Amino acid sequence: MDGPVIQQAVDVAVRAGVGMRDVLRAVEAVAAAGAVPVVMTYWNPVERYGVERFATDLAAAGGAGAITPDLIPEEAGAWLAAAGEADLDRVFLVAPSSTQARLRSTAAACRGFVYAASTMGVTGTRATVSDAAEKLVARTREVAPGLAVCVGLGVSDGTQAAEVAAFADGVIVGSAFVRALLDADGERAGAAAVGRLAAELAGGVRAGVPA
Repeated sequence: MDGPVIQQAVDVAVRAGVGMRDVLRAVEAVAAAGAVPVVMTYWNPVERYGVERFATDLAAAGGAGAITPDLIPEEAGAWLAAAGEADLDRVFLVAPSSTQARLRSTAAACRGFVYAASTMGVTGTRATVSDAAEKLVARTREVAPGLAVCVGLGVSDGTQAAEVAAFADGVIVGSAFVRALLDADGERAGAAAVGRLAAELAGGVRAGVPA
């Protein structure tokens, strides 16, 4: 699912020996800064770490939940049980190709929000936001009117964030932040670049939210 930017970042992280304990330390730092951290991860690192252990440690670190893009609800029994025990949100993905039955079953398994993939394909920044995203949000709300629907895949600037915020409950950005870090000349410059992008995106979201 991941495009070249995330693939490059993963390669850097793996070569540096980054593991689950590092992720949990990042969660602690985000929580200490006053934000609400949600981890996004493929399922194999969780399974290797231990499902119950992951849920317990994530909650202890201040995490609110996890997005599991390659785990479908029908195969998520262990995670649903562990997340429920630890009072964690569990977020699954829907896509433009999802049937109404699939939207309904996926949304029923979610707690917190449902992740709506704006387009079919891999992650990465795009010049425009697919018109499929707004249709997918509307279809998801039909089957789960009380659940927040957040849109990801392709948002990279304030203009796009405003566009998505006009019809979705949240805007998810990944590759644009990673690219800002990868292109920066050192940690200090990377942190500054991420800060500028966050401010731009936040401004776009505020501008796009209907009055």
